[in-house]
Amino acid sequence: MNRAENMTKGMEAAGPIDSVDIPSLKGKVPDQEWKIRVDLAAAYRLVAHYGWDDLIFTHLSARVPGPEHHFLLNPYNLMFEEVTASSLVKVDKDGHAVDETPFMTNPAGFTIHSAIHMARDDAHAVMHLHTPAGQAVSAHEEGLLPLTQTAMLVRGDLAFHDYEGVAVDLDERERLVANIGDKGAMLLRNHGTLATGSNVGECFIKLYFLERACEAQIMALSAGDAVNNPPQGTPETTAEQGSMGLKVVANMLAWPALLRKAYRLDPGFAT
Repeated sequence: MNRAENMTKGMEAAGPIDSVDIPSLKGKVPDQEWKIRVDLAAAYRLVAHYGWDDLIFTHLSARVPGPEHHFLLNPYNLMFEEVTASSLVKVDKDGHAVDETPFMTNPAGFTIHSAIHMARDDAHAVMHLHTPAGQAVSAHEEGLLPLTQTAMLVRGDLAFHDYEGVAVDLDERERLVANIGDKGAMLLRNHGTLATGSNVGECFIKLYFLERACEAQIMALSAGDAVNNPPQGTPETTAEQGSMGLKVVANMLAWPALLRKAYRLDPGFAT
């Protein structure tokens, strides 16, 4: 059965969301996997909260501990505001569900995320968005400009990948991996933004900075072309500060605070 037939079968099996029983996996998966599921589900809810979701499209993924290189991906027919820890689908490196699930996954999500997960041991989490600001900056010839502190903090860790169409061609994985290299974030040209991280929280904060930088750039340029460029050398200094401080800020400060926010918004994500 090819990938298109797999998707059709999944669509037929999924049915209306209110008719799908999602049994809790708490206590049925290792504690470390459950924690990653909760973090990733929280990230989906926060993406929806900040208005970064694109209906049911785009993807956030996280690697499950173990030698199998399994990772978690969102069910293709759930809104991000509906994703829960138990509904996340565990897939193998070929995109096949490891456990029985009423949901399907997105081939494009598999192509992009599997490429980076499989090539980068440090990429335990990978997140990709299609926000208007991210797409707009990805369409700029110069990409992300050093117009704001936020942009300068992440710009030195940014790679680029040219658009090749909807990412369903597995051959594109080699080029994705070559283009991202050892960078922690990427602008997918004419497409959107992407970030990686050693865990979900670090990846989310990196993506947050990138998205905010894109939003600010579009706002600044829309006000006219007489922008104030930073003094010579400050973009490099700020990039170095970002490379040293982002992990600490993400893991010890920002992500724990965002997790508390996710629980306040709707604790149901952690079921």
